[in-house]
Amino acid sequence: MQFYKTDLHLHTVLSPCGGLEMSPASVIEKVKESGLDIIAITDHNSLKNCDAYIAKGEEAGIVVFPGVEIQTAEEIHLIGIFPDLEHALLFDAKVFNSLLPVQNNPDFFGDQVIIDKDENILGMEERALINSSLWSLNEAVDAVIEYGGFCFPAHVDATAYSLLGQLGFIPPDLNFKTLGISAKCKVVRLKTNFPLVEKYQLIRNSDSHYLEQIGVGYSEFYIEEPSFGELFKAINLKNNRYIKIS
Repeated sequence: MQFYKTDLHLHTVLSPCGGLEMSPASVIEKVKESGLDIIAITDHNSLKNCDAYIAKGEEAGIVVFPGVEIQTAEEIHLIGIFPDLEHALLFDAKVFNSLLPVQNNPDFFGDQVIIDKDENILGMEERALINSSLWSLNEAVDAVIEYGGFCFPAHVDATAYSLLGQLGFIPPDLNFKTLGISAKCKVVRLKTNFPLVEKYQLIRNSDSHYLEQIGVGYSEFYIEEPSFGELFKAINLKNNRYIKIS
C-alpha cells in the first residue's frame, strides 16, 4: 500500500471553456512535471477525447482514466470515472443523447475539438457541451453506475454548479462517501458553513482548464496499485483505502 498523487478532474480541448493548449502531449508533460501519478480526463458531457489522452499517458507512464463532468438538470456538476474505454464510449453515446439539442456557438463558448494522441483534429463537436443534460442528479448517478463507473459531486464548495450551491444539502439516498472540492477550497470554512460535510471524505482536484492549473489541486490515494478497482475502494472507504487531501 502506498500514496498515489491523483487528480480526477481535468479538461481538454474538447471542453468549450478549456484552453486550446490542453493537447495530449502538453497535458501529459505538465502532469509529469507536477509529479502526478494518476489523472482522469473529464470533459463537459463528453468522453470523445479520452482515448487520445489515455494513449499519450501510456507512452509516458502516466495512468489516465476515462471520465466525464456531467451537468445535471439541476445544474449540478457530477464527476463520473470509468474502468476502461469500452465502458466510457458506451456511456458517451448515452450522455450525448441526454443533452439538449442546442448547437455550440464557438465564437461565444469556444471550440469543441476532437483530436487523436498526435494532435490531429478529427472533428468538431457541434452539440453544445456546456449545457445541461436532461438527467436529474439521481438519474446521472444511476447511469454512471450502470456503465461500471463510480461518481462523486464536483467542487461542492463552489457557489455555482455544485451540489451544495444548488441544493444546500446532500441527498442521503445517493450514498456518496466522497465529495469533490476545488483546488482553492478552504476546508475549515466549508465545514463551518456546511457542518454536514464532516461526515464525508473529501477529494481535491484541479478542475484544470489551462496548463498552469495542472498540479495546483490534487489528492493522495492510499491504495495498493493505480487501478480502477483500487480507486473505487478509496472513493468508497473500503478495505482501509482512503484519500488524503493536499
